[in-house]
Amino acid sequence: MSNVIVYTTDPCPYCSRVKGLLKSRGVEFSEINLSKDPAGRAELARETGMMSFPQVIIDGTLVGGFTEVSAADRSGLLAELLAPPGTEQLSPDSAA
Repeated sequence: MSNVIVYTTDPCPYCSRVKGLLKSRGVEFSEINLSKDPAGRAELARETGMMSFPQVIIDGTLVGGFTEVSAADRSGLLAELLAPPGTEQLSPDSAA
């Protein structure tokens, strides 16, 4: 099982949207809300280079925010990132 971490803040409509997308795909994730942790926000920005929220990290790899996770979902990349090692995923184009 992949280790999925969703960094959020409040208020954040895109945080709610990305959590809803992940839940709709059956993805289990840990949420870390940094709305009251300025030092944690600064550290995350240093690590990822992103200042915006949400930030979704899968097995140590930054996927991005809602827009990037949504695009990864549509392209099949999200399923690939979440697949157990050694599991081959069919891309949407190879299903023919």
